Amino acid sequence: MTLRWYGRDTDPVPLRYIRQIPGVTGIMGLLDKPAGEDWPEEEFAALKSEVNGAGLALEVVESVNVHEDIKLGLPSRDEYIANYISTVRMLARQGVKVVIYNFMPVLDWLRTDLNHPIPEDGSFSMFYDEKDLKGLGPMDLARRNRDGSGGFSLSGWEPERMAQLEKTLARYEGMTPDILRVNYKYFLDAVIPVCEECGVRLACHPDDPAWPIFGLPRIAHSAEDLEKIVALHDSPANALCLCTGSLGSEPQNDLPEIIRHFGRKNRIAAVHARNVRFLDKRCFRESAHLSEAGSFDMYEIMRAVHETCPDVWIRPDHGRMIWDEKGRPGYGLYDRALGAEYLLGLWEAIDKQ
Repeated sequence: MTLRWYGRDTDPVPLRYIRQIPGVTGIMGLLDKPAGEDWPEEEFAALKSEVNGAGLALEVVESVNVHEDIKLGLPSRDEYIANYISTVRMLARQGVKVVIYNFMPVLDWLRTDLNHPIPEDGSFSMFYDEKDLKGLGPMDLARRNRDGSGGFSLSGWEPERMAQLEKTLARYEGMTPDILRVNYKYFLDAVIPVCEECGVRLACHPDDPAWPIFGLPRIAHSAEDLEKIVALHDSPANALCLCTGSLGSEPQNDLPEIIRHFGRKNRIAAVHARNVRFLDKRCFRESAHLSEAGSFDMYEIMRAVHETCPDVWIRPDHGRMIWDEKGRPGYGLYDRALGAEYLLGLWEAIDKQ
């Protein structure tokens, strides 16, 4: 059981607080580096030393982002793939076992409100309603996210990235899912053999939400999509980060069955466990982790993990803002700590059964 942590300079949750959550033994960490950069080993080693010094492990890294030129299949992709390989080798030397990434064009995730009030209890959560996108362009949404971020830089919506948003979107004109998968295979064919050599697993995070947006092709939001991804390069190192909230935003996705299917195939390397409440078609808000708070059966989700991939890294994902906490949307301390304890409680009960 882990928690995501953004680093001392940008995360208001100190490591000592994370260490005090019973059963949480590590973090899923990252360096705040633009896509395509080769991560400096001394910076990551300093991060690892800080985390280990707080009594926590750092064996999973999130958001070694894939440069857009790789997704677009441009000639410059080989340079960025070489940097990616160098970073994977470095992380392996530092004891990292799993690297979580995504292959979503341009936009990593999308919400239409970062601080949506929940009338039942007075808390706040991230919220999505397709109807709110009518008349809004990507730049409008980027400005809305900036204004609702509480002053924090949002992963995937960094200012330098958003400054190039319209230009980047234009480059995807004519891109199809099949072409994107061809470019994806090129990336995996280069990187996965290095992962095998180093003992690192790449874990693809699904599309969030689970459908195409702004006309961009998205290829990781159903069981069929994930099957195609693991087939692009047949190796246990070509794995998945099973995010229940992202996949589950599409009600037709049977989360326990998807977990069991890919768990039995040894293709799940990490799990992001969270719950959402469906409000309408393509309209949902993020909820407390408790099953009855949302629309997912979290017991069945955890049982599927227990049955088919019990030794993967897991973390509670996006939490609500409760108890007047101020912090990065989705990543406050209190509700994620409650979520971790709830998931661990389910796990203990399943284990003893």
